[in-house]
Amino acid sequence: QLQSKILILTICSAGIGGTFQYGYNISIINAPTLYIQMFMNETWLERTGAPLESNVILLLWSFTVSAYPLGGLTGAVVAGPMAIMLGRKTSLLLNNVFVIIAAVLSGFSRMAKSFEMIMLSRFFTGVNAGVSMNIQPMYLAESAPKKLRGAVALTSASFTALGLVLGQVVGLRELLGGEEKWPFLLASNVVPALIQLTALPWFPESPRYLLIDRGDEESCISALEKLRGNCDLSAELEEMLAEQAAVKGQRAKNPWELFQNPALRWQLLSIVVLSSAMQLCGNDSMYFYAAYVFKEAGIPQDKIPYVVIGTGSCELITSVTCNMIIDYAGRRPLLLGGYIFMAGWAIVFMVALSQQTQISWMPYLSMACIFAYILSFGIGPAGVTGVLPTEIFDQMSRPAAYMICGSLLWFNLFLVGTAFPFIVKSLAHFCYIPFLVVCICTALYVWFFLPETKGKSFLEISEEFKRRNFKAQSHAVFYKGPEEIKSTVL
Repeated sequence: QLQSKILILTICSAGIGGTFQYGYNISIINAPTLYIQMFMNETWLERTGAPLESNVILLLWSFTVSAYPLGGLTGAVVAGPMAIMLGRKTSLLLNNVFVIIAAVLSGFSRMAKSFEMIMLSRFFTGVNAGVSMNIQPMYLAESAPKKLRGAVALTSASFTALGLVLGQVVGLRELLGGEEKWPFLLASNVVPALIQLTALPWFPESPRYLLIDRGDEESCISALEKLRGNCDLSAELEEMLAEQAAVKGQRAKNPWELFQNPALRWQLLSIVVLSSAMQLCGNDSMYFYAAYVFKEAGIPQDKIPYVVIGTGSCELITSVTCNMIIDYAGRRPLLLGGYIFMAGWAIVFMVALSQQTQISWMPYLSMACIFAYILSFGIGPAGVTGVLPTEIFDQMSRPAAYMICGSLLWFNLFLVGTAFPFIVKSLAHFCYIPFLVVCICTALYVWFFLPETKGKSFLEISEEFKRRNFKAQSHAVFYKGPEEIKSTVL
């Protein structure tokens, strides 16, 4: 039992300073919006003697908000080289430096009378989130036993949802959401970073990284013993050695090499489709609508922040539920169910919004749709998408695959954040049509093209994709591939 405790503690230590920060930093910026805009105006007035126009304040605020996904994109790009050169665990530990810099900048911004420090702080916070979103699921999936791999890697989504809820709670007026306390609210992300820096060094590096990347069998066995205890390790070690033999003589690949490799065609297409869909499905935009819909439903203005916490809690509950069932239900059913339900709720939501003023009970239906949409997202797409790159790519392609995944995720987050206000303006109540199309197309892709990876070893999954990638070619050509690869690598 001690070993399962060590695995649980490893998950918690990686999560608290990892994807927890992504969720936490997305939600803490919402509460002090008005106070930071006032601070920008006052600072400018002190500097120049003239106040800022409202559209300039809005522009500065949009720069502040978009600095986060820009930092995330930077983090996603550096995460691959970091994971290869420093290892998974060391990268996560080093990643906390970005948050500490961010906390110092935002914590002292009011004292220094500089709103530029807040923008810079949001950029560094984004870099931290970008790195952890890529490396944490990789580290955990490589450290987990095969039968628990899905559930362990999926904890990344649970920590994101937990961060989201805690950020909403800490941002309440009674805690750190007041006018005087907002610098402390923005700097509070240093606490999870310090917890990780204290806890994570006690736990082992990814055994797969130690054996396959470093070629250090002794450290790999020692890490496995810590994580698994006295149970028989021979089968797991044999599987890792087989994977090591399969990639022997190869070096870690760069992202552009994945695009050039015909043996990775379907794997690459799958992560491009699913990573893009995760941000383009409109889940984050539901939070944008939440306050408006709750107000229409007659909830008093000062009580709305408490109801919004309910939406975050929804995502947390479903991601924990998904954690429990992923290794029983499999990946495909959860993704498929999630996107089909989201498509259904998007239709109901648009109808409810268009009838909001005509029918008295429509606001309540809109409210139910928001919760149902977030629940559907949490049960499948939110978690499973992060697990897949670990499972469908081999050790040498995995960091590059996560770089592609992460870059798409952040780019699309930026795209939706920028485009959504314009979509609302032009399509009004039918603003969810683009998201509906994304949900339907993704569900069709999963149904027709994505194989199930539940309970299979990394090598078995690789073989299945190899058959798919070379299906159209003759048997002779199929066997020519690996020979060519062997001769050009090194």
